[in-house]
Order: sequence, then C-alpha cells, then structure tokens
Amino acid sequence: MRAHPGGEAMLGGSSDPFFLCPESQPTTSDETVVAGGTVVLKCQVEDPDDSSLQWSNPAQQTLYFGEKRALRDNRIQLQRSTPNELTISITDVVLADEGEYTCSIFTMPVRTAKALVTVLGIPQKPQIFGHEQPIDEEKMARLTCRSSGSKPAAQLRWKKGNKELKAEGTEVVEDPNGKTFTVSSRVEFRVTKEDNDAEVTCTVDHESLQNSERSTTQKLQVHYKPTAKIEPHPLYPREGEKLQLQCDGQGNPVPQEFLWEKEGSDAPLQLSSDSILIFPFLNKSDSGTYVCTATSSMGSVVAKYNLDVSDLPQLPTPHVHSTPAPPPGPSQPISHASSMATASSFTPAPAQDASPVPSTSSTYHAVIGGVVAVIVFLLLSLLIVLGHYLIRHKGVCVRHGETVTASQQQSPAEVMCTYLTHEAKGSDDAPDADTAIINAEGGQAGGDDKKEYFI
Repeated sequence: MRAHPGGEAMLGGSSDPFFLCPESQPTTSDETVVAGGTVVLKCQVEDPDDSSLQWSNPAQQTLYFGEKRALRDNRIQLQRSTPNELTISITDVVLADEGEYTCSIFTMPVRTAKALVTVLGIPQKPQIFGHEQPIDEEKMARLTCRSSGSKPAAQLRWKKGNKELKAEGTEVVEDPNGKTFTVSSRVEFRVTKEDNDAEVTCTVDHESLQNSERSTTQKLQVHYKPTAKIEPHPLYPREGEKLQLQCDGQGNPVPQEFLWEKEGSDAPLQLSSDSILIFPFLNKSDSGTYVCTATSSMGSVVAKYNLDVSDLPQLPTPHVHSTPAPPPGPSQPISHASSMATASSFTPAPAQDASPVPSTSSTYHAVIGGVVAVIVFLLLSLLIVLGHYLIRHKGVCVRHGETVTASQQQSPAEVMCTYLTHEAKGSDDAPDADTAIINAEGGQAGGDDKKEYFI
C-alpha cells in the first residue's frame, strides 16, 4: 500500500482505489476574521476509523496532530481534541495568516478537507487634504480624502454639514505589502460666505468596521467681503452730550482700517484701526451725514449715518388741577413760594424725545429754579416785616407849635420831633397808632419825659 499523490491510497499497485466511506470524510468551514482578532478552526469526522485528525497551515506546516502541538506558536491553542473532532484557535491574527488550512485524517487512504481563512485589513482613519489655506468667496474648493490599510478596498463618502456631496473620482492603489489598499476620493464645490466654518466630513465604510465607522471632519475657512453698520451711543443724541459712533465691521478677515468722513467736508475726520468716532460735546453744527469706510484684504464697504442734533430738553409744562387753592389767611402773604407749592401737583406732559435716560441739564434747571424761588420768598418776607415795623413806629416833628413830618423839617434848631409809641401817655385808649400820637400831643405839657429836643 502507498499514498497516491492526489491523497488517495492504493493497494498492491492496483489501479482501483479502496471504496471511500462518506462517514470517514472530515468536514471544515471557511472563516473570515478581522486583523487582530481570533479565528477558530473546527474539523469533524463521523467515523475516525481509529485514526487521528491533524491541522496544517497554508505552508503545509503541521499545527496540531491530535492533542499534540507540532508548531511552536503561542498564538495557536488547542480548543478540543476527540476521535471525532479537532478544534484549534489562532489569536492576534495578522494578514500573513490568510490562506487555506488543511484538516487531514490518516486512514487508508488519507482524507483531507480545506478551510479558507480570510483576514480583513482595517482601514486607517481618513485624512482630508486641500483645506489648509482659506478659500476666497465664489472660488472652487477642491478636497481629497485618503485612507490606507483596507482589505478589501474601502469605500469613501462625503458630507458638508448634513448634505451629501458627490465625489468627482475615486482611486485605489495597492499598498507595498501587496495585501491592503489605499483609497483616495476627490470632491469639488463652489464656496460662499455661508460656507465659512462649515464642517466637511469624510467617512470610510468597510466590512471590518462592522457597526462602527471611521470619519474625519474639517472646518472650511472662507474669505469674503466685509459688511459694516454704524451704531450711535447713546441712541438719541442731544446737544451738549457726548456721542460715540461705532462702525461695526464684519467679515473674514475682519476689517482693520476705518475711514471716517462727513459729507460736504473735504478733509477726512479720522483714519485708523479704531472703529469709533467720538464727539466730546455735541453742537448743532455737528448735524449731518457721516460715512464710515471699512477695509479688509477682501475689499471695502461703506456705511452711512445721519446725525440730527436735537435741542436741550426743556422743563415740562405744569398742568394745574382745576380745584382752586384756598385763599391765604390774614397773616399769610401771597408769594412766589405759594404758587410753587400749587404747581407741585401738576402732571408733566410727555416729552417729545423718548430718550431712555433723562438729561442732566433738566436737573440743573430744577435746582436753579428752586434756589430762585427761595430767594424771592425771603425778599418778600423781609419787605413785609419792614413795612409792618415802619407802620408801628411813626415820628412827628413840631415847629413853633406846628406839627410837621420829618421830611418837612429845615433846621434842627427850629424843629422839635416827638417819637411816640404805644407806651406814650393816652395810648391805652387809642384804637390805633395814629390816634395814640394825636392823644399824646395833647398831653405834651405833662409828658416831658417823652420829648426829645434838637438844637
């Protein structure tokens, strides 16, 4: 008996082979494993015919003969060994482990079964090229996505935001190891300023990734022309106040130069990187149209603002209630202060300028008005007191037995003036000061202590 090169056993040189019993034929199955994973190889036979099973690698090296290890490779382990089954496992599978593995049973003749092991190469994380430099508005963006190490070749797909992008072309190149592939995909599209900071994603699809995915996202940088608008602070400028006009420039890149001009004026007001034009103290002459020109590397833009300086705010006009004020008493003089008190119950009319912040000049006018009212009140009170005093103290002069006033006296030697008060004689019965003085003149002979003489 000898072995046939095809695996069949021959007896005595006869050309007729032994009858092959189906129960003695080993069975296996093909396996697919991801690189770095574990593959299990199982060989089974119904009738071992008192023979042992054996596993061999694609290089025809014996791995296990029955339960005996034949190749020193710690990655290869025995899982199960019986007369009807031989199962082994290979861990940390690499691409070189791919190929046909043979299970043999040494009967007469030798019977074999093949198991094809396929190792999947995991694609590397994709990389995007072409986004390194900013892209000008309305220009074409040309991006390339590349992934290596896939086996078989992977598929690449594009997205911009949530929108799918159609690839312009795909290229597959075999890696130097002769087993894996590098895949490249290109995409082109025209950009606008809305694409600035837009996310472009490249995703690789491969069976080795199972339910997961590998992708790369990059943000686009788009250069576009600037925009500008002028904002006043405060919103409602008034004469005498401070005003700031801010030229708010937007764009990519942001404007770095601001030119301020006033329509009708030949000379520019300001040219600098500062976007704010300041008026320390507004005047009527500052009214007009102001122009801001914001400039960046992508161009210039013009913004205008019409400044109309309004007058200083006026004090509100009082609206007196229709209920009349009570008349003043006998000892209560009518003065400016009482009219101020009556006016304090007025309802101010709404101001025409709806400024959110009241002007400080209104406060100054109110303070000055209050001070003036107090001064007028004091002066009127002083005049009333002085008049009352003069009425109660009246002087009488006598010249040669004739009663004259002080303004009629000519010579101090000829005039004798008598100053009488309520303390003079006869004043207790007089109803007023004039009667008391007349009564006092009649008793001058007996009242020498009330006379004064001028020589």
